[in-house]
Amino acid sequence: MSDREPSRHVFRTSQLEEADGPGLNPTNNRTMGEIIAARFSRRGFLRGSMAATAISATVSPMALLAAGDAHAQGAVEGSVFNFPEVKAGVDADHHVAEGYDADVLLRWGDKVFADAPEFDPANQSEAAQERQFGYNNDFVGFIPLDGADDHGLLVVNHEYTNEHLMFPGIVTVSDGEITVSEATEDRVNIEMAAHGGTVIEIRKTDGKWQPVLDGMLNRRITAKTPMTISGPAAGHARLQTSADPSGTEVLGTVNNCAGGVTPWGTYIMAEENIHGYFIGTLPEGHAEATNYERMGIPDESYEWGRFHDRFDVSKEPNEPNRFGWIVEVDVMDPESKPKKRTALGRFKHEGAASAVAGDGRVVFYLGDDERFDYVYKFVTAGKYNPDDRAANMDLLDEGTLYVARFDEDGSVEWLPLVHGEGPLTAENGFESQADVLIETRRAADLLEATPMDRPEDIEPDAEKGRAYVMLTNNTKREEANAANPRVENAFGHIIEITEDGGDLTATRGTWEILVQCGDPAIADVGATFSTATTEDGWFGMPDNCAIDSDGRLWVTTDGNSPSDTGRTDGLWAMDTEGAARGTSRLFYRVPVGGEMCGPCPTPDLTTFFVAVQHPADGGEDWEEFGRPSYYEDLSTRWPDFDDAMPVRPSVVAITKQGGGKIGA
Repeated sequence: MSDREPSRHVFRTSQLEEADGPGLNPTNNRTMGEIIAARFSRRGFLRGSMAATAISATVSPMALLAAGDAHAQGAVEGSVFNFPEVKAGVDADHHVAEGYDADVLLRWGDKVFADAPEFDPANQSEAAQERQFGYNNDFVGFIPLDGADDHGLLVVNHEYTNEHLMFPGIVTVSDGEITVSEATEDRVNIEMAAHGGTVIEIRKTDGKWQPVLDGMLNRRITAKTPMTISGPAAGHARLQTSADPSGTEVLGTVNNCAGGVTPWGTYIMAEENIHGYFIGTLPEGHAEATNYERMGIPDESYEWGRFHDRFDVSKEPNEPNRFGWIVEVDVMDPESKPKKRTALGRFKHEGAASAVAGDGRVVFYLGDDERFDYVYKFVTAGKYNPDDRAANMDLLDEGTLYVARFDEDGSVEWLPLVHGEGPLTAENGFESQADVLIETRRAADLLEATPMDRPEDIEPDAEKGRAYVMLTNNTKREEANAANPRVENAFGHIIEITEDGGDLTATRGTWEILVQCGDPAIADVGATFSTATTEDGWFGMPDNCAIDSDGRLWVTTDGNSPSDTGRTDGLWAMDTEGAARGTSRLFYRVPVGGEMCGPCPTPDLTTFFVAVQHPADGGEDWEEFGRPSYYEDLSTRWPDFDDAMPVRPSVVAITKQGGGKIGA
């Protein structure tokens, strides 16, 4: 380990979350980087030395340097946002724009039920964690109760666990070498209980949000919660195991990253980096070998398979096929079984934001978060019925899954993943629609979809017929050429898709780059923020996003750091229209080591919920700390700043002092 290599690159669960491998796409399908380069080259944008970056020529060299030392304190001309910008930087605390409060609402270990035990980090147990708020909150959704703005259900994903930050006494550092002790069965079971999700009633009283611990709808979902498998792949032989010969029942969900709330008020969880939970070796010549290789299974980031045979592929070779799906939860029935909806495909799902199209069908946009993987959307066969919730409860079992192909003429085509069409036939190993969905990645490979730079959250705007695609980065390209001169897309970009006729169900549309991320003061980076963006307003690594009820885009990030960008992750406001298009400004930033997740504005825009994930995960590249960060020696003890308490991932409620609309 180098002197400045962040410790999150050393601890195995942190490596899993970063998806830092070279990518698993074996095809030669033309990448988005090549398409971007070719498109803008055709427009004649590449000139002289600026040809070093494919997109940077959309902004002049003087414009790239124009941000200077300015800080946005009020409205930018043409902007839909108005707030004093937070100064970018790195420290142990969180920071919000002046005039706003950022109140910690729920922390890892907080009670979800009135009878739950108090959090005791030195004496954790599976039974306690099952009734406490889980670890590493990611997606956050708000579901109003009885139409109220100040009373509802908060739904929160718990993506994964960081053992080195959670458990005392397991990390040893000697002569610069980090050792983590082998997992015990008790520790594994606590980790499993800390995964999944939380449904909890919250209420705003005297301007501040509080959990309602005796709420009848409160619920914890874990890696052991019984679930039903539904849709075209349900019951297929490839999903059958010794514990479930029917192939229709599965225990739990893991690595739920972003998610969604459906128009009918159910909670969507998206299973992402499932490969890290499996150990073992498939039997020689096993039929799933190619399938699992395409998904990176097994990765062995967790040791669950030592104590639970279902996570050992040598003992239960079909179990991985039961993960990597979209999960739907009926929050109005805490006794209901969550359903894994196989019609939406199996891959490393980042999220599942949705909108109702003009004809009443519902469209879900889906990103496969790995380097050189794809962008998808799912269009329901049935139509949403706003007057009959029950009529909508199985809409996700029937519909068409599409994968995107972007072309250099600025068009995008949505290719249907339907058995029997094109190459998706028995000759290529697809005997049924179930096979197409179980091996969604391989099916998309054959359709020559466009490999992307880590597709993350995708947010549709039904009123404008658009969708915004967050592409975090891709530092694993190995060859530079005239068509693809930016070998390392270290900072990511955001693509704006406009569907034909403004119809989200359309199978064709157009695409533009909203912004190429990174520091615009460094010409070789090729960032394309507007010149009104200040030195605090730019960011790298876009991850999650939200479109609020006023149609404004908010972006959160994952991967900013002292060494890479000189700033922590945060929540940025991004203009998408008019003269201010491409202008970004910093509204909130996280403590050192944290990731900004779960941007969730309430419908009345008086509250913005955000999730701070894995704070203190890393510390070597922060000059004020400069060493590995773990339970006993943390780079921050946010949010409690109590020596008796570890760092705790938390959900934060942001409100305007004196009331009023966020960001205005």
